[in-house]
Amino acid sequence: MTRPAHSCPIADTAPRRACRPVRWGLFALGLVATALGIAGIILPGLPGTAFLLVALWAFSRSSDRLARWLFHHPRFGRTVRAWHRERAIPRPAKIAACAMMGLSFAGLVWLSGGLGAAPIAAGATMALVGGWIATRPEGDEAL
Repeated sequence: MTRPAHSCPIADTAPRRACRPVRWGLFALGLVATALGIAGIILPGLPGTAFLLVALWAFSRSSDRLARWLFHHPRFGRTVRAWHRERAIPRPAKIAACAMMGLSFAGLVWLSGGLGAAPIAAGATMALVGGWIATRPEGDEAL
C-alpha cells in the first residue's frame, strides 16, 4: 500500500483512537508540548526537541492532521523525522544539551556551596544522560 505524499508514519501506525476524553487529553498535551517545544527553540536551556517529540506522540493518538503538520513542518519537522527514522540527534543539539547540563551542574554546585549528595547525584545523572546523547547517531537529515 502506498502512502499519500503528506503521510506521517507516526500517525499511520499509531494505535487506533482511544475514547473521547482520552483523545481530548492527548490533544491538549500535544498543544502544550508544541508550545513548550517552540519556546525551547527560542529559549536556551529548555529542551525544544523533547517537547516536540512528546507533541508528535500525543497528536499521533488524537489528531492525524496535527501529527502530519508537525512531522512535515519546515522548521521543526527535520529533527522530529531524524529521531523517528534513525533515533538521530543533530550535532548542534548534542552540543547544546551537554553544554547546558554542564552549566546546570556548575550552577548547582555553586548554589549548594559545594559537592554534597544532591549535586553529586544530579551530576552523575547528567553525565549518564550526556553520554547517552553523545552516542546517538547524528543522521543524514539531522544535519
